[in-house]
Amino acid sequence: MPNAIAMPTASVRDSEGAQYKVLFLICLAHFLNDSIQSLLAPSYPLFKERFGLTFTQIGVITLVYNITASLLQPLVGRYTDRHPWPYLPPVGMTLSMSGLLMLSAAPSYHWLLVGGALLGSGSSIFHPEGARITRRASGGLYGTAQSIFQVGGNTGSSVGPLLAAAVIIPNGQGSLSWFVFLPLTGIAVLFRIGVWSAGLQRRAALSPPAALPPLPPRRLIVRTMSVLLALIFSKYFYTASITSYFIFYLTTRFGIDAQSAQLRLFAYLFAMALGTLIGGPIGDRIGRKKVIWVSILGVAPFTLALPHLDLFWTTAAIFLVGLILASAFPAIVVFAQELLPGRVGMVGGLFFGFSFGMGGIAAAVLGRLADLYGIEFVYHLCGYLPLMGLLTVFLPDLERRRRGK
Repeated sequence: MPNAIAMPTASVRDSEGAQYKVLFLICLAHFLNDSIQSLLAPSYPLFKERFGLTFTQIGVITLVYNITASLLQPLVGRYTDRHPWPYLPPVGMTLSMSGLLMLSAAPSYHWLLVGGALLGSGSSIFHPEGARITRRASGGLYGTAQSIFQVGGNTGSSVGPLLAAAVIIPNGQGSLSWFVFLPLTGIAVLFRIGVWSAGLQRRAALSPPAALPPLPPRRLIVRTMSVLLALIFSKYFYTASITSYFIFYLTTRFGIDAQSAQLRLFAYLFAMALGTLIGGPIGDRIGRKKVIWVSILGVAPFTLALPHLDLFWTTAAIFLVGLILASAFPAIVVFAQELLPGRVGMVGGLFFGFSFGMGGIAAAVLGRLADLYGIEFVYHLCGYLPLMGLLTVFLPDLERRRRGK
């Protein structure tokens, strides 16, 4: 087929090199997917004003969205590890499109919950399959490939506040439907990737399966996965405080308007995209454990100082937090994939799902705290979360274990 993506002979082996055309397409698909998802939180001020919502109700919208994604993602990943379905990702993008259209036309709070649930369902299908495609196309550069995949998502997430400030806030709820071109483009991109995946699957069926390295002892797996999930908890609990409530914090504390606050939220999300792009290649070079150390614990000075800073330094601090914290997720996902070889979809689904779930629970809990004690209290409390990065000391040195065998 002319201009088709080059197909590996049987499977994507390290010696073949990274399939950069595939990585670019899955990065683009992640950008489109997360651009759609990112329109939800920046629309909260509009929903709050139109429907008279409390912070608790806003938190419940995020909870429904994130829990829908988190519960389904590990199940999707586990199923497709055993029964690959190359054309499943376009189905997820279709669900996201349905959620976007529902949010644009929702006549009441309860229909906003339905729209959030549809967005979460679409995301739950896309992310585990995206992680699998990324691993297959990596050519052994697992951290770099994961960063390429993740930077698409983080860049897409950073677009939401800009679109909200420029289009949605001035034009109202119905303008959400103007962005239907995003999922339509995503469906086309994911179908093209599906053609490559299907060809890879057919070729792999003609060759004997590659032997997988033995799993580490069960006790080590349980300890390591527990630490990694605790680190994800700290990262996404703090991230939820920014994505869901930072606009309200800025408008309440500094008296700026919502559009100016959206731009400062964009600075954080853009920094996350940049940090993600840098973190993966660094992890390939120096090891993932070192990256995890720096990315979680390294933001603690800035998060602890944040509630005491003026507007300028708040913007600078939140940019640095996003830049440093972002490199954690690619490193954690690849660390877990190396711990559990052959379970790429399940690991991707578990960690993407857990991150969504923690984000949703955090949004609900922090919304309630904001109603009870004020929005500034939330940032005093959350500033301590990165100290959980000290748990990294309990992670094994996987590189040393492999060298010792």
